Amino acid sequence: MPPTQAESVIKNIIREIGQECAAHGEIASETVVAFMVKAVVLDPSNGFNMDRTLIKSDVQKLVKLCVARLLDSKNPSLDTIKMQVYFDMNYTSREDFLEEHHRVLESRLSAVSREITDNRACAREELESLYRKIVSYVLLRSGLGSPTDIKIVREATVPAILHEAIPATTQHIDSQLQIAQEQAFRYTAILEKVTKNPLLAKELESYMLKEALYNIRQYEIFLQTVLSDIITCAQEVEMMIKQLAAQLEQLKMIVKSKTAVPTSQVFPIFIALASLWMSFQDETVLISVLSNLTTNLELFLGTHELLFPEKVIQGLLDGVTVKSDIFRIKEHIEERVHLPDFRKLDWLFPETTANFDKLVIQYRGFCGYTFAATDGLLLPGNPTIGILKYKEKYYTFNTRDAAHSFAENPEHYINLIKEKAKKNAELIQLLELHQQFETLIPYSQMRDVDKHYIKPITKCEHSTQTDTHILPPTTVRSYEWNEWELRRKAIRLANLRQKITHSVQTDLSHMRRENSSQVYPLKSVSTQSMREGSTGVPRPQIFIAGLRGGPSQKTHGVKVNLTRAVDET
Repeated sequence: MPPTQAESVIKNIIREIGQECAAHGEIASETVVAFMVKAVVLDPSNGFNMDRTLIKSDVQKLVKLCVARLLDSKNPSLDTIKMQVYFDMNYTSREDFLEEHHRVLESRLSAVSREITDNRACAREELESLYRKIVSYVLLRSGLGSPTDIKIVREATVPAILHEAIPATTQHIDSQLQIAQEQAFRYTAILEKVTKNPLLAKELESYMLKEALYNIRQYEIFLQTVLSDIITCAQEVEMMIKQLAAQLEQLKMIVKSKTAVPTSQVFPIFIALASLWMSFQDETVLISVLSNLTTNLELFLGTHELLFPEKVIQGLLDGVTVKSDIFRIKEHIEERVHLPDFRKLDWLFPETTANFDKLVIQYRGFCGYTFAATDGLLLPGNPTIGILKYKEKYYTFNTRDAAHSFAENPEHYINLIKEKAKKNAELIQLLELHQQFETLIPYSQMRDVDKHYIKPITKCEHSTQTDTHILPPTTVRSYEWNEWELRRKAIRLANLRQKITHSVQTDLSHMRRENSSQVYPLKSVSTQSMREGSTGVPRPQIFIAGLRGGPSQKTHGVKVNLTRAVDET
């Protein structure tokens, strides 16, 4: 089937499923329906062949199965899928969110900005109208509220709002995270009890304990993601508050009590203050979005109270010890993998591996062997036991025995986990199996698929340098072993006793006493010669007479030479 025709068929199937659900009073988004279609097709128990084209009966069967699963209101798997789709559609990274927020804001305010910049107001009324437009633009740009509210126009304390909002949001998420973890710990303890008792496993098969565990674990992971972003926001706000105080202090030092201040001094500070203020507003919007996201995630936890009331949970917990993830890790903290048993495999340990804490662990840090061997039980892996590096991927395990069993045949357990994920499609995102199911990669992680992850560093080159002589030298330069050399020095010293000593002044000693010198004064010297002789040459004196004119119109000049003869001088 051509791609365009296949795409059209899929859209028709999604539209038909959505209409069937709407007819039964259930509104399902196209994204949820599309994910459910892929989940139903992947499940091997439904009998769909991925290698052949779907016929009409296959389409009818697919629509029927999808509608049945979407209308099942008491299914934790459906809630988990809806939660994953909602989070994927509404959550973005901090950088992407701020970039999109600025783009949308600028597009909305472009018309108002153009009215201000293109305005050519001259009259008083026009200038007042321009001023109101500028105030409205500033308020709309800041997102502080309506420009018609005088209280908002007068003042808006964004840092104070953040001071209150961040601790309140963090406290709420912490409390929700603690409740979710305690519930996950109880489900895990009950499932451990069920795996050890086959009769109890058949009795509780309809309760969907594992699906409920997946739901609460996914909720826990999303809360941790949001909490990490809020902590980043808190750090940014704390840094910006310090920068704001420093800029204001600098502004006060420049202005003080001056009547006028040069623009070149204060304008850069105003620009910096405006940038900080806009950053405060960005953090406010981001905190608000994350808080709303957290509140809406709680809507996907409704099946827990329906399927597992407190009385049922307490009955199942009789004789069971509830263990936290931290307790399970500390319980096997002293265990280590025996390296001689696996010479062909690479094992990484914290004391011999750099970047150990930054490695991307498979299955989101859960023990792959326990999940495969118990058909879906999630137990946290313990990295201190040893991280298995297999085909450039890293695996952790709950116990040393689990690590040994997985290392004996890794491909077998990896395939078991993949088959389990086909039956429960929510595991694909929960355990981060997107590379094995590329068609189900969430949008938020699509850009990170090809990114180069951090590799462990187990070997590195080191060099040391040792000084040749650590202690200071003790060689006596004046020592002589040759007795003839000693005799020669003695003769030289004896010979010096008969010599006259001469003193010399140096730069350091010339100021110690006064020195004077005697010189002969200069005397006038003259010489006598013959009398001076000289010759006098008459000076030429030539005049022109008649230049002033006379009775006639023409001027007649007469040259008169009055130079004396040489013999007359």
